[in-house]
Amino acid sequence: MERSNRKPLTAQTVLKQIVCVILSLIVLAPFYMVLINSFKTKSESARMNLSFPTEWVFTNYADVIKKAKLMTGFGNSMLYAFASTTAGVLLCAMAAYVLSRKRTRLNNFIYYFFICGLFFPVNYITLVRVFQWMGLTNTRLGIILVFTSAMIPFCVFTIYSFVESVPKELDEAAVIDGAGSVRLFFRVILPLLKPTLMTCFVLQFMGVWNDFLTPLYLSSKSKLHPMTMSVYQFFGKEGSNWNYVFADIMLTIIPVVVVYAFGQRYIIGGVTSGAVKG
Repeated sequence: MERSNRKPLTAQTVLKQIVCVILSLIVLAPFYMVLINSFKTKSESARMNLSFPTEWVFTNYADVIKKAKLMTGFGNSMLYAFASTTAGVLLCAMAAYVLSRKRTRLNNFIYYFFICGLFFPVNYITLVRVFQWMGLTNTRLGIILVFTSAMIPFCVFTIYSFVESVPKELDEAAVIDGAGSVRLFFRVILPLLKPTLMTCFVLQFMGVWNDFLTPLYLSSKSKLHPMTMSVYQFFGKEGSNWNYVFADIMLTIIPVVVVYAFGQRYIIGGVTSGAVKG
C-alpha cells in the first residue's frame, strides 16, 4: 500500500492559509473595485460598490485616452522609466564591479557613501534650486537624471553583493586570454549579472513609473508630465466622473503589471543570489 507524501493538515497550517487568503483579499479588493467600476456608467460608478455593472460601458477607456491626453503621458513615462532605469542599472553595475574588485580605502568610502542614500530622503527644495542654477528645470533630461541618481544606492548595494559571489578566477582567466577591462566586464562579468540586473531593472522601472513627487517638483509644463501626473490632473477636472477616473487609473497601472509579470521570476532570485557565495 503506497504511502502519501502529503503532510497532514495542522491547526497552524490552516491558520497560515487563512491569514494568506485574508491578506490577498485586502490587496486584491481595491484593484477589483477600480477594475469593475471602470466599466460602469457615471451614476453607477459613483456608488463604488463591488457588484458587476448592470450595463458594461467599454467606451470609458477610449473617452479617457482622448480627454486625458494619456498618449503624451504614456510616452513621457516610458521615456523616463526606460531611459533612467537602463542607464542607472548599467552604470551601477560598472561601479559595483569596480568597488567590489578593488578594495581600496577610497573605494570603500565611495561604496558606503552610496549606501547612505538608502537612509536619507530626497530634499526637493535644494534639488529645485540646483536645477534652476544648472538650467535643467522643466526639461526631460533633468527628470531622467534625478530618477537615475535616485536608484544608485539600491542598485549598487544589490549588484555589489552579487559581484562578490562571482569567482575572481574568471577575471584572471579573461585577462590571460588578452581581454581588456572593457571587454572583461561586458563579455564575461555582465552576462553573469543577468539575474540581479533584471531584479534592479524591474523594481526601479516600477518605482520610476509610479513616482509622483519628482515630476511634480521639477516640471510645471503639462507636456512633460508622466501618466501619474495625468491621472492627478484628470481627477481635478473629472472628479465627479468616477468611471473615467477608474479607467484612467487602470490604464496607468497596466504597464507596471506587464513589466512585473515578465520580470517577477528574476526578483527573488536576484535579491537572494548574492547572499550565497559560489
